[in-house]
Amino acid sequence: MRVLLVEDDREVASVIEEGLSEWGMSVAREATFASGRSRALLSSFDVIILDVMLPGGDGFELCNALRQRGVASPVLMLTARDAVDDRVRGLEAGADDYLTKPFAFRELVARVRALARRPPPTLAETIVIADLAVDLPAHRVRRGSRDIELTAKEFALLECLVRHRGRVVDRATITADVWDDNHDPFTNVLEVLVRRLRRKIDDGFDVKLIHTLRGAGYRLGA
Repeated sequence: MRVLLVEDDREVASVIEEGLSEWGMSVAREATFASGRSRALLSSFDVIILDVMLPGGDGFELCNALRQRGVASPVLMLTARDAVDDRVRGLEAGADDYLTKPFAFRELVARVRALARRPPPTLAETIVIADLAVDLPAHRVRRGSRDIELTAKEFALLECLVRHRGRVVDRATITADVWDDNHDPFTNVLEVLVRRLRRKIDDGFDVKLIHTLRGAGYRLGA
């Protein structure tokens, strides 16, 4: 499970990171509004934990900004403020849960795990990006007037990119979606698979849809 923690208090952030890591979670830490926003848009996370008071903005504004950019990861607001108005504001900004400091760490873990178990938002059966149409349930792909045949792994990669369309998807996220836990993320198998998919999706078309961002990952979009 991949968790993004945006918390400017180093001591609190360290305790949360260490504790969640002991439960087998991979935690990415950021300490400001700007860096948290960039990290959430750059990568995909199973759960995002946001502190309300952040340098450069607050967690409510950050949550709202992420929702407007299409980030659908469950968000847990973490704050020292327990007023009803604050809880309502967080939920209206798009947060999924709210936990007040100080808290029992077991409760934080339970809430994070519960959020991660929630099913992802339902997508329409057919997703259209430029002239690419992907029917997810039927595993059918068409670009322009051309039907495209994909292997199971090629379709799994395309589905991962489609579900994060318009955003950069990092290597770890793709590896977790397309392969099992025994896959070695440091091999070049992903690059080979991307090349194969790109040949089928982009070759022969003026507009390229699969983009590589060196050191960051891949993005699907016109």
